Amino acid sequence: MESNGGGGGSPKEAAVVVPSSGDATLGGHLARRLVQVGVSDVFAVPGDFNLTLLDHLIAEPGLRVVGCCNELNAGYAADGYARARGVGACAVTFTVGGLSVLNAIGGAYSENLPLICIVGGPNSNDYGTNRILHHTIGLPDFSQELRCFQPLTCYQAVVNNLDDAHDQIDRAISTAIRESKPVYISVSCNLPAVPHPTFSRDPVPYFLSPRLSNQASLHAALDATLAFLDKAVKPVLVAGPKLRVAKAGGAFVDLADASGYAVAAMPSAKGLVPETLPRFIGTYWGAVSTAFCAEIVESADAYLFAGPIFNDYSSVGYSCLLKKEKAVVVQPDRVTVGNGPAFGCVMMRDFLSELAKRVRKNTTAFDNYKRIFVPEGQLPECEAGEALRVNVLFKHIQRMIGGAEIGAVMAETGDSWFNCQKLRLPEGCGYEFQMQYGSIGWSVGALLGYAQAVQKRVVACIGDGSFQVTAQDVSTMLRCGQRSIIFLINNGGYTIEVEIHDGPYNVIKNWDYVGLVNAIHNGEGRCWATRVRCEEELEAAIATATGDKADSLCFIEVVAHKDDTSKELLEWGSRVSAANSRPPNPQ
Repeated sequence: MESNGGGGGSPKEAAVVVPSSGDATLGGHLARRLVQVGVSDVFAVPGDFNLTLLDHLIAEPGLRVVGCCNELNAGYAADGYARARGVGACAVTFTVGGLSVLNAIGGAYSENLPLICIVGGPNSNDYGTNRILHHTIGLPDFSQELRCFQPLTCYQAVVNNLDDAHDQIDRAISTAIRESKPVYISVSCNLPAVPHPTFSRDPVPYFLSPRLSNQASLHAALDATLAFLDKAVKPVLVAGPKLRVAKAGGAFVDLADASGYAVAAMPSAKGLVPETLPRFIGTYWGAVSTAFCAEIVESADAYLFAGPIFNDYSSVGYSCLLKKEKAVVVQPDRVTVGNGPAFGCVMMRDFLSELAKRVRKNTTAFDNYKRIFVPEGQLPECEAGEALRVNVLFKHIQRMIGGAEIGAVMAETGDSWFNCQKLRLPEGCGYEFQMQYGSIGWSVGALLGYAQAVQKRVVACIGDGSFQVTAQDVSTMLRCGQRSIIFLINNGGYTIEVEIHDGPYNVIKNWDYVGLVNAIHNGEGRCWATRVRCEEELEAAIATATGDKADSLCFIEVVAHKDDTSKELLEWGSRVSAANSRPPNPQ
């Protein structure tokens, strides 16, 4: 992390001197482009190579620079922002900042998020001089940072001269949006304030032509899919996480309505389709699915998966009982029917929309679901003062999100994945978690960015081990006046790792989390923190958070037993452990 950058700064706290020349500059062009594509907040950590660039970002009327406590959280915040707004941005300094933010960029790449990572680079005169600079690994080659970013970004722009700066910046930003992946833009520290005739004060807005389906391929895919589905007795429809990158959520809903099929969502697609759909049967997650959901999906004689990602986590250690020959797999630009044929250049949104117009209605799978469905039983009542159980906590969170205006629920890697999956989301309530990458600590920064983007109250469920990784940016939430509700589940360690493979390394030092948040608060901003150990205290805390403290950031530490986990985590952990511990294949 940049040693002089911790804490960040609000753009209104100090006067910024920007050249008064009537000519447009590189820094102004970059700032204006960010605004044009939908970025209102850039998450930043200052360092000597990016300070002049930050001056120009701050000077842009439609842009706010949000100072973060470290680069990793700035990257996570840009990730959360991109989930809500469709694009996010962060700004850091050369190498020490760039390598620190890199883990967050990897997560955004895995989750198909357009994220613009801006790095303040060396003075343009230093390139090719064989000089050794600070903030590097001590070699005169300045490309180490670039080489690290290349596998984790879809485009890299090193802007060290003004002649092609306009083209490089525009190409990078447009590529991020078109590919829905992160990009890297390095800007030499002596260039942001320099005017150049290729820049204009109000650049012509982007026109990014949408990718179009090949019509012949689209119609062939539709014919093959309809023939496949019409032969099925009890087909089902399953939403996958790539619905987001394909921007096909609305088309999926149209197909769900028209087809009559039972509808499920993969765990990483939760929140991408409304759970209020009339034939929604829950989360399909193999052996840890919503009750009766896996039975319906896996017994179907045809299933259409829209945008799936099948990895070891989503397949519960490769244990899902699915057959390729029964599946229609629709990816953002490709359709595969059974074992074949496959159809390229078919956009998912076009395909699902057209399929909805032609599909034959068939409610058999949902009718079967209604026959076998048994409502969940009631949780046992707690005795007065009894130690709080995690399932009781989530019973009250469910009631809270149903009765309060909540913009989204965010789940940190861990048992919150499984408990939050069981929450029934009300109309308009989003849901986010990082399943593909699974970087612990992600949710603190992502909560900051998501809440900044939506300007609504967001609920986050975070384990103590994850919180210890990224806790500092609760400070930035306060500076931004956010009103999120954080449930910190204190069970003394890395519970998800315990269920995969236990050892003393999964036990962590307990913190006074309420004391820490109060210290971060330090009387500045609106913040309320409390600790609960029983149901009565939890009910009172939620009533306060949604009542008297509704205008504040609320932090509720929930003390839980170290072995209090969801049954789904127990099952999932044992299956993932078995997958991880497979012996080597014979040589």
